[in-house]
Amino acid sequence: MHAIVIREPGGADVLRWDEVPGPTAGPGEVLVEVAASAVNRADVLQRQGFYDPPPGASPYPGLEVSGRIAALGEGVTGWNVGDEVCALLSGGGYAEKVAVPAGQLLPVPEGVDLIEAAGLPEVVCTVWSNVFMLANLRPGERFLVHGGGSGIGTMAIQLAHALGSPVACTVGSEAKATRCRELGADVTINYRDDDFVEHGPFEVILDNMGAKYLARNVNALAVNGRLAVIGLQGGARAELDLGELLRKRAAVHATSLRARPLDEKAEIVRSVREHVWPLLESGRVRPIVDRTVPMADAAHAHRLLEDGAHVGKILLTLEK
Repeated sequence: MHAIVIREPGGADVLRWDEVPGPTAGPGEVLVEVAASAVNRADVLQRQGFYDPPPGASPYPGLEVSGRIAALGEGVTGWNVGDEVCALLSGGGYAEKVAVPAGQLLPVPEGVDLIEAAGLPEVVCTVWSNVFMLANLRPGERFLVHGGGSGIGTMAIQLAHALGSPVACTVGSEAKATRCRELGADVTINYRDDDFVEHGPFEVILDNMGAKYLARNVNALAVNGRLAVIGLQGGARAELDLGELLRKRAAVHATSLRARPLDEKAEIVRSVREHVWPLLESGRVRPIVDRTVPMADAAHAHRLLEDGAHVGKILLTLEK
């Protein structure tokens, strides 16, 4: 088969569409013939040499795919060859085939295109596990997501809005603000000339910036507020005012999804299928796709992601 290979860390041009050995479905796994994958910030970090795959994971980038089941490993039940699926991965999505633990597999939701479904597993599992399972956002509580125009942001806005929370988001342009309001954001905050703290307090904040926003995020929390940090685009080290946390009885959580044990990922996937898939099938929530790019041209897709002008997901396609 072919896959996108990273021969050495570097810029987007190090990504190469090369012939490599194909995977097989081991016990408890399924083999998926890939129709599409999606570009995530973690893929860029892996390409740059800053985010190695977990032990035992595929060396190729790609944390989510959609496609059709090509083979079932020993002990797998409830799935059939030919089923259209999407899947959460630890790596390997930028390829023609990928082996996936059965617990990380989801059916393509009714009414969602097979290609578009590639943009669902990573963002939905990330948002659901952090905002709802961990931070326990409840209807009526105010929610802030940073980077409203990103794949994570566009999904977080929709889910929080659909489940009854007032939503605010940070954006870098009026065009992105308009799109976010269309998805359900009540307040859009241009971080270039406005301070999100002034729009608080918020019961739950989902943050991808890390150190750069830590102090202001804590300032923006309500009493009993919860901050979930899922990215370090603004650095990894900052001072934390524990006195402010104590006064607010607030909590800061820092999590990642890729390296979690299989049973934890399977539990998240089960919860997503129970709670989020009905919202997708009803049309209340939908995948937001900025554009599709042929997988062999993954370097171009990475440059688009790094430029930051996109809204929603950039997908890599193999489907003829």
